[in-house]
Order: sequence, then C-alpha cells, then structure tokens
Amino acid sequence: MEKESNRKVRFGQVASNKMNKTVVVKVDRTFAHPQFGKVITRNKKYYAHSEIELEVGQKVKIEETRPISKLKRWRVVETV
Repeated sequence: MEKESNRKVRFGQVASNKMNKTVVVKVDRTFAHPQFGKVITRNKKYYAHSEIELEVGQKVKIEETRPISKLKRWRVVETV
C-alpha cells in the first residue's frame, strides 16, 4: 500500500529556464475579493529543480521538497 504524501503540490507555467537544472515556475491563483466578491488573480514564482529540459510556457506540476539550495524548495514532478 502506498503512503499518502502530505507535500504541497502546485500547477504552473515555466517562466524561465536559463539556469542549470533549475526552472522558474509561475503559479496563478484566483480567489474572490473578501469584501467586493470580484475574482482576483495573483501569481507567485517558485524556483524548482528539474532534471529534464523544459521550454518556457510549458505547464508543469511541482511538489514541495527539502531545501536543495538557497532558493529552491520545489521540484518538477511532471509536465501536464
């Protein structure tokens, strides 16, 4: 029986692939404004470890992991 992982998972788009084995993934989140109800989109960039070559604009799934470097705390699990 496989153990259920409690690591955070995010889906996003590759924003930059200029580094070695690292990609910048932009993750968008939408939510309703608490007072006015208007739908708002906010985004955040995550540095993720990637062994495979990815192109800018590709959709990927990233998962939280142990600290790999000063900024990298995520790794690319798969392309969507």
